[in-house]
Amino acid sequence: MCRLGLSHIFLELLEILVSTDIRVLEEKQANGAGRVRELIDESFGKYEDWVQAKSGDVDWVKRFRYNQTIVSRMGVEIQVSGRSDLLARDIIHIRNSLQDSHIDVGVIVVPSDEFAFLLTDRVASFSYAVQYVEQELREAKDYPIVLLAAEHDGYSESPLPKKTTNMGSKES
Repeated sequence: MCRLGLSHIFLELLEILVSTDIRVLEEKQANGAGRVRELIDESFGKYEDWVQAKSGDVDWVKRFRYNQTIVSRMGVEIQVSGRSDLLARDIIHIRNSLQDSHIDVGVIVVPSDEFAFLLTDRVASFSYAVQYVEQELREAKDYPIVLLAAEHDGYSESPLPKKTTNMGSKES
């Protein structure tokens, strides 16, 4: 991060995550991961020059400029989905963006182990992400990727709402 001049952008990323107030019901799998993602995305929107990507690309990118020249770029994937297999897609998005020179370093944000326990089933936790990189997708260890654990800020009396998915037709 320092060699690429991205330390201040990395610190801003940490500030974004810390400033996102996430309160959850203290109960296994009671809280909707989709709402966590919305809250984090809302926090990114409050900071300058973070560009949200379209579907199928790295979630958020910020460029470090010196005068009018782009020196380096950081890409961030927020992985709080209810499907842990999407972690592989995020690593592939970062790999492709690195190879295409769209970013110079990638960060994948996942819930901490305790936080993941409180979110919907199949959310990738930090320990799962580390294990996945070290054992399943080993070539990812050679990429400039930082795994970062996000934590909730405390507890509430009600859970974060879960997303309603396509339940099919309700006709009898």
